[in-house]
Amino acid sequence: MPIERNRPTITADECAAAPDEAHSSALDLRPKNFTEYIGQRQVVETLEIAVTAARQREDVLDHVLLYGPPGLGKTTLAHIISNELGVPLVHTSGPALEKGGDLISILTHLKRGDVLFIDEIHRLPKIVEEFLYSAMEDFAVDIIFDKGMNARSYRAKLEQFTLVGATTRPGLLSAPLRDRFGLQRSLDFYTEQDIERVIVRSAGLMEVTINLAAAAEIARRSRGTPRIANQLLRRVRDFAQVRSDGSITAPLSCDALALEGIDALGLTPLDVRFLDVIIEFYKGGPVGLEAIAATMQEEPDTLIDMVEPFLLKAGLLLRTSSGRKATEQACRHLGKRYFKPQSHQMDMKME
Repeated sequence: MPIERNRPTITADECAAAPDEAHSSALDLRPKNFTEYIGQRQVVETLEIAVTAARQREDVLDHVLLYGPPGLGKTTLAHIISNELGVPLVHTSGPALEKGGDLISILTHLKRGDVLFIDEIHRLPKIVEEFLYSAMEDFAVDIIFDKGMNARSYRAKLEQFTLVGATTRPGLLSAPLRDRFGLQRSLDFYTEQDIERVIVRSAGLMEVTINLAAAAEIARRSRGTPRIANQLLRRVRDFAQVRSDGSITAPLSCDALALEGIDALGLTPLDVRFLDVIIEFYKGGPVGLEAIAATMQEEPDTLIDMVEPFLLKAGLLLRTSSGRKATEQACRHLGKRYFKPQSHQMDMKME
């Protein structure tokens, strides 16, 4: 059966909901197709081939798993897949699906070829995840009526659909769920050059004048993340509008980002506090994440998702079997004393 394409996009948790209202603001800067997408070249190329092949066969695309740190474009790619296939996107998240009935309600309303996007799929409750196994593989769900001796099972057939899952913590996915994704792609931090291109493109859409030196300055502090780059661009735009003539220059960008507490490497006040705790309270580490979180009065998940990925990538943090440790580069950047590893100090004493 051919797939009915170019139907209206559905992006609410309930399939019968109205088209997504977020397009008016949050999605304005997002690319709408693979051609507009910047960065992640290998990921984009493989997805484009798979989508094109599915369209040519008038077939349903394999299930897709996208994973990587926050803000790198997983949600954007889900929207692009939907747009390129010409089918609706049904958008929900793992925490929103509290019961099996919530998922079944969505699945039974899907039409052939529709794309179901589940953000934070690693946070699906176990009972909900189990419904996905047969839905993804056999396009059917088993519904149990009554309990005990009166229990009856009914298998409801589903239309073939494509599940796009996004997660920042792929290691928390169970093996049975992970293995049912035909396409699994990892998104990595962007290069400064690609982030510059993102900023220039976004500035054009926002109708803001920016020179290349300013774009490079913002890109340098964007932590290799397009979402952060666009957030910083908006703050610099506001600063330029109020304090200048609206045009963004490199010196003005530096002043605006300094006011936001973003340093030359892109570290936020939360990043600096994280490193300060390791260096000052625990003599550079190693120290467990729970101890750091307790000292900072922050949730461990916040530190894992928002702080650690970039610090690890930038070489400012080491994650060892004994705990977290600030590197010599981190101490030098913050003007702190570097504590040599204990094993090295013991070797010196033995000599």
